[in-house]
Amino acid sequence: MAVFDGAATGEQVVEAFASQVKGRTFVITGAGKPSIGSQIATLLASASPAHILIASRTASKVDAALDDIKQIDPSIKTTFVQVDLSDHDSVRHAAKEILAAAPKIDVLINSAGVMALKEYTLDKQGIELQLSSNHVGHFLLTNLLMPALLAAGADNGARVVNLTSSGYLISPFRFDDWNYSAGATYDPWTGYGQSKTANVLFAFGLTKRLQHRGVTSTATHPGYNHETRLGSHLTGEDYGAISPTMKRNTGKEFVFEEPRFKSFSQITATTLVAALDPDIPARSPAFLQNSRVMEPEAHARDAESVDKLWKLSEELVGQEFRY
Repeated sequence: MAVFDGAATGEQVVEAFASQVKGRTFVITGAGKPSIGSQIATLLASASPAHILIASRTASKVDAALDDIKQIDPSIKTTFVQVDLSDHDSVRHAAKEILAAAPKIDVLINSAGVMALKEYTLDKQGIELQLSSNHVGHFLLTNLLMPALLAAGADNGARVVNLTSSGYLISPFRFDDWNYSAGATYDPWTGYGQSKTANVLFAFGLTKRLQHRGVTSTATHPGYNHETRLGSHLTGEDYGAISPTMKRNTGKEFVFEEPRFKSFSQITATTLVAALDPDIPARSPAFLQNSRVMEPEAHARDAESVDKLWKLSEELVGQEFRY
């Protein structure tokens, strides 16, 4: 079986695991171009999937990605569903559309997200926007799509891949003050760190509840790249605040792993390994970095936090999910 590292490209991963793409249905959130999600979608198109569905906020950004897919292979079914992950009514409406278009989902890639919002911002429901967009919206969408995931789970297995970040190291989940005391305790990087920790905890919670029914989940740190525009609003000074913020939250210094930056092609590799490598379901729940399974810090995997986040997330979306 192929073994990859931090230098791997998405093209190499898809080529190695092409049999895991052919004839299958992939749902990707936030794949407006340019983004990691859009690059994943176009790379998957080279290996004959049956259907690629992109759920994103802005149609004009997704159209370019769908055009790329059609140029690669016009036989692939493509679908766009509009969704604002920070609006639970929008998520519920989108989930109905997705289930109608894709009654069986082999792989769900939760790649939409925001990073280090400078101003404390609340969503429609009153939830801090990074936590809302990066975790809560995906929690709701994933669970609402469970009929289609379970349909695939009963067949060849289904996977849910949450894009997290090494930014999860910046902050544990703040169960005692997850909404930052109405903004009084907010800072951009703690907000990001908490939401990225939630992505990992959610992968562990989902696998715990659904592995016996063929649905497994992972969380992936893709690496660093400036072409995706995720941090286009940030300055060098803003990035300089990461380590002091982590030190304040955890007592530890933040260290960027190597490679410090990845190409647009390399930035997709780890998530594609999580989505396609046949060995990953048996190793799930898992955290992947540089295309390999690694053990995350304890605050992102301990059983108490996993269950507390699931319960809090149910409260925030106003619905229980029992499996």
